[in-house]
Amino acid sequence: MKFRSDPATIRGSIAPVVTPFTAGGELDVDSLRALVRWQLDQGSHGISTGGSTGEPGAQSAEERIAAMTAVAEETADRVPFLPGTGSAKLDETLRLTAEAERLGADAALVITPYYARPTQEALFRWYATVAGEFPGLPIVIYNVPSRTAVDIAPETVARLRRAHDNIVGIKETTKDFEHFSKVLHLCGRDFLMWSGIELLCLPLLAIGGVGFVSAVANLAPAAVARMYNAYVEGDHQTALDLHYALHPLVDLLFVETNPAPAKWVLEQRGLIASGHVRPPLITPTDAGIARIKELLAQSEEVTR
Repeated sequence: MKFRSDPATIRGSIAPVVTPFTAGGELDVDSLRALVRWQLDQGSHGISTGGSTGEPGAQSAEERIAAMTAVAEETADRVPFLPGTGSAKLDETLRLTAEAERLGADAALVITPYYARPTQEALFRWYATVAGEFPGLPIVIYNVPSRTAVDIAPETVARLRRAHDNIVGIKETTKDFEHFSKVLHLCGRDFLMWSGIELLCLPLLAIGGVGFVSAVANLAPAAVARMYNAYVEGDHQTALDLHYALHPLVDLLFVETNPAPAKWVLEQRGLIASGHVRPPLITPTDAGIARIKELLAQSEEVTR
């Protein structure tokens, strides 16, 4: 919890690691620990688990807690730890958030409740409940309408920020870049914002964002971290060069449903024991693998 008292220190590339499973579909904690160590060696500025790339909807609460425990132990306060603790159920969200707080997480990343499509007032009450239960834990709203079928409005985010001091930021995973700007305008530019859209990571820094939680960090963590470092150091040309060099890997992530392509690559590299994804996802098809290989060949500059 080294960074919990000052959430503004949670900056840069916060890598949202995949959740490895064995070939038989069981949680592979050893591979998860190894991934975190590799991420730290590559220079990632923080670690997140349990976000969309981590397949949380296909795991039990017990498995998610086991994964959080492993990541908390491996990060060991060396970098910020930002676990995803949200679900479609309030009691489960509160349980997972309580475990994150106990494990020393620096902030909890809480996704908008999915499938139910709650109103803005319902979203306000949901986040107000979570924030009220854990007043000492920074809460980061996770807005990803493509996954949840609900978009939290900038006005609702601002209302939550005014009502709860521990609602400190938002991970924006929407391609509506005007939405990013409206949230910062209404909440104040000291409100923390990370991009979850790969190709908006660099642009967000220009309007006041503090970093990104980008799935491409699973494949090129050093390059993603360098892009942030270069920008904040004033080397905007290097940051821009890396932004464009990462394009093929961004396309690779979505050849088929994320995180199946990323897991396939990580298995081929020997970074995880198996590329297994849980149903309803499937491992990449033959056609998908052929396209993944093409895109890998185009991205050697940032993956070697």
